[in-house]
Amino acid sequence: MIKEYSVSGTALTGENLEARDVTIVVQDGIITAVEDEISVSHKWICPAFFNAHTHLADTVAMDLPCNGTLDELVTPPHGLKHQILAHTPDDRLITAMNESMKEMIHSGTAGFADFREGGKEGVLTLKQAASSLPIHPVILGREGGEVNADGAGISSVRDVSSSQEIVDRMKKQGKIVGFHAGERDFLDIDAALDMNPDFLVHCTHARSDQVKRIADEDIPVVLCCRSNFLLGVSSGNHHPPVQEMLNAGVRLLIGTDNVMFVQPDMMQELSFVHTVYGVPAHDLLKSATSGFPPTGVSHCIEKGNMASFFVLDTSWGNIHYSRDIESTIVKRAPLSHFCARIF
Repeated sequence: MIKEYSVSGTALTGENLEARDVTIVVQDGIITAVEDEISVSHKWICPAFFNAHTHLADTVAMDLPCNGTLDELVTPPHGLKHQILAHTPDDRLITAMNESMKEMIHSGTAGFADFREGGKEGVLTLKQAASSLPIHPVILGREGGEVNADGAGISSVRDVSSSQEIVDRMKKQGKIVGFHAGERDFLDIDAALDMNPDFLVHCTHARSDQVKRIADEDIPVVLCCRSNFLLGVSSGNHHPPVQEMLNAGVRLLIGTDNVMFVQPDMMQELSFVHTVYGVPAHDLLKSATSGFPPTGVSHCIEKGNMASFFVLDTSWGNIHYSRDIESTIVKRAPLSHFCARIF
């Protein structure tokens, strides 16, 4: 039986998020029409978020009182979080990741890319945790888990001596590769770029020549700005050099990083980046809702795409006074106005 339904409202449509009064028709999970209307109800329709960098297993260590350097807290293989993960039973990891994914869905996220520790078993536990939920995980394995995943999520090249071997194997298998780079300093960025990755995460301390190279080679960069602040690798809006990246034409994506420190809520992340780094709301929403270019996943509201959007009820409260839908979504994170999630 064909399942068909429609949703009407002011939608942010296409790759450029053009605000239009429309009816969106969905059939078997695919958008079959985006029809212009003269008058619509008090609803805003926004493409779903894609959280481009997470470590969901860290949920089991959420807000653990701790102090230390980046190395001491999260760097493999001996960082505090890795010690905790190694001693946590699989059933607890599965439940914790499942609960974090429910939080992500609740706040408008339909997909995410996770750097998953724990080898093959780590990848399988994340697959199991996501299996019953309407969310699309891109799983990037480590420690041998790449074989069972969508690709490899490599920590800094300085941490993984076999990085080139892993990359070569992934490329032969048609899988994707992402690197942490530039989180601690700029010294591992060029080495990561030399391996032709599909994307980089952080680039907190990228130099101008590296920003230019990233732009010239069209390598997307995932920003995780709240995490950078909380882990002490940034304390101001020049790190990461977001404005310089935008000016150079770098494709920016948004991630929330370690659930140990940061809630995987994209609305909170967008509000933070907009406030601290001054990135225009339009640019941020494009980064957060375009999907995940390395795998071709698109969340744009246009005919032929999978239905991945959420609906806000603007008939109550103050947000119907908004003069700019994009700014209001980014600045005010109106989660209480969610009335539907179509993933």
